[in-house]
Amino acid sequence: MNGVSAPAWRRSSKCANSTCVEVARVEDEFLIRDSKRPDLPALSFTREEWVAFRDGMLAGEFDL
Repeated sequence: MNGVSAPAWRRSSKCANSTCVEVARVEDEFLIRDSKRPDLPALSFTREEWVAFRDGMLAGEFDL
């Protein structure tokens, strides 16, 4: 593997049935994937995009 380490995928401790979103950080990229389909390509976000998403989530912008 050309010097790039494999992502260390993490999921919420509240994930009880393995149908969760997983997140990994590789250098300055944040990756997101569906734990049910780890074979599919992950979505990739910059640090700035990830911080904007996190801040919006904490502010309740995505509450239904």
